[in-house]
Amino acid sequence: MIKRTLAAVLCAGLLVCPAAAAGAPQVEAGAAVLMEKETGTILCEQNAHDKREPASVTKVMTLLLVMEALDEGRIASTDQVTVSAHAASMGGSQVYLKEGEQMSVEELVKAVAVVSGNDAAVALAEHIAGSEEAFVARMNEKAAQLGMADTNFVNCTGLPAAGHLTSAYDIALMSRALILDHPGIRAYSTIWMDTIRGGSFQLANTNKLVRYYEGCTGLKTGSTDSALYCLSATAEREGMELIAVVLGSPTSAQRFDAAQSLLTYGFANYTLVDVRPDQAIPPVSVSLGVADTVQPVLENGSRILVEKSQLNQISTSLQLSDGVEAPVEPGQKLGELIVSAGDAPLQRIPLVADQAVARITVPGLFLRLMKTLFLAG
Repeated sequence: MIKRTLAAVLCAGLLVCPAAAAGAPQVEAGAAVLMEKETGTILCEQNAHDKREPASVTKVMTLLLVMEALDEGRIASTDQVTVSAHAASMGGSQVYLKEGEQMSVEELVKAVAVVSGNDAAVALAEHIAGSEEAFVARMNEKAAQLGMADTNFVNCTGLPAAGHLTSAYDIALMSRALILDHPGIRAYSTIWMDTIRGGSFQLANTNKLVRYYEGCTGLKTGSTDSALYCLSATAEREGMELIAVVLGSPTSAQRFDAAQSLLTYGFANYTLVDVRPDQAIPPVSVSLGVADTVQPVLENGSRILVEKSQLNQISTSLQLSDGVEAPVEPGQKLGELIVSAGDAPLQRIPLVADQAVARITVPGLFLRLMKTLFLAG
């Protein structure tokens, strides 16, 4: 049974997770997580940090590194990749690449995202890093950067291998990084049916939610005899995107049912709202500065995650410094915007200086004094 999250969850040191709404769904899975993309808030979870085999859901990380390389210009979608003997030897899900065959990066990405081609994943890994082993090292480096403390990758495919383990929570982290930082993945992850090899090879998405679940944006299926049925599913409605991770479901149908239940629960109970101060933010006085005041502004975006039942209870209040001494740096914290639902604080958004204020020099201080005396006289 999915356990409701009661502890505060921090995002970038700022976000406090709202108390979980009632009625979190029960799902048939060894582990599961529901996360909101923009804030990274966990809405509900079950055995979130249990280390488990992820099967081909591994390829979320493979796709993350591929999309990074594309977006940074290190590879191009039109690059022609020559398939190695190692890539062609991959079993399991595949698009039957032959040694020496050439295929574009774009078609290989499509093969990975749509039909989970193991051979295509290895071909891309070798194209980016020179070998699958070098690519896997990068996968583990990226996992560490994302805080995926439960994860160790051994290959880029998810084929069974000793020590190849991750968790539902870590999969949610890498899924979030993929869809948040590389929205271009949607061009591949939302494909239902397509072709490669000039139309001669048909592709049909292994993620059935792409066709049947409203707002589905991807993301990746996986299954082996030992991992059972796994899925990271993403969907967006009314400007909010959710990530549902399901590991170890007994059947394929149960993994899709589980992910759908989690997503539907999230959309029914939570929403993102824009918050603004109830009053104009006054400037903060600056002593010994070339300017007398500095204007506080919201440090981050003003969208916060709330329960729909709290929408009519949202209020804000300001907490500002009485004054600061120059020099003031751009982005220097000057206070907080406190967002509450009734009497319960939901989030504290930092208010920061919108520009620098240099410390006044002695000649500048003298000129200011003279100007003041002149105006007074």
